[in-house]
Amino acid sequence: MPAARTVLITGASGGIGRAIATAFAATGDTVVLADLDGSEEVAKPLGARGIRLDITDEAAITTALDETGPIDVLVNNAGLLTVHGRLLDLPGTDLLRILATNVHGTFLMTQQVARRMAERGTGGAIVNLSSIGARQPTPGMGGYESSKAAVDALTRWAAIELAEHNIRVNAVAPGPVATPMLTAAMPPGSPAYDAWVQRIPDGRMASVEEVAAAVVFLAGPSAAHITGTTLPVDGGQLLT
Repeated sequence: MPAARTVLITGASGGIGRAIATAFAATGDTVVLADLDGSEEVAKPLGARGIRLDITDEAAITTALDETGPIDVLVNNAGLLTVHGRLLDLPGTDLLRILATNVHGTFLMTQQVARRMAERGTGGAIVNLSSIGARQPTPGMGGYESSKAAVDALTRWAAIELAEHNIRVNAVAPGPVATPMLTAAMPPGSPAYDAWVQRIPDGRMASVEEVAAAVVFLAGPSAAHITGTTLPVDGGQLLT
């Protein structure tokens, strides 16, 4: 049996984050769930630890990492998805909010965790959550999608510079995912839900478990020679 790793997952209280935490816990890894709210509640049934963390607060990240100890795998899942607007209408302050969380927050977490991995000299893996929207635009979602394009670039940047420290950096790019939040707002069978599904050649949205499986794969030994890539989990939507 491989040794258990310590896996830190940000944004772990949401549907995808919870599924990622559950998948890593099932492998026997030690899981630390971080979020602004709700992480302890999600962590308890997994026998994991939950911490409150604002990934846009550099000092708070330092404190959390000091308290958590060595991290073997970082999953940058936290992101702001609920702020939307068309190019001519989106307030500049809203775009800055999106970038502060999705790009700057991911950068800060990657930088601080990678520094500690490099100092330890034992390597590690980082997996970012991107989106196929980084490559396939949807009207009204350009702010979010632009932030995820930046996450893809950050993934490649980190991968090329951290390879010398045996730290692999990859990303998972889901298409539409049937999270509890999404299906509550757009119930299956509703016109809005069906409009999204019609864009997917596979004919359905991804489950949170399928996204989590891709994250676990990229963080694991089977992906030991993969770095700097963004893996779509989209049922073929990028083919259209």
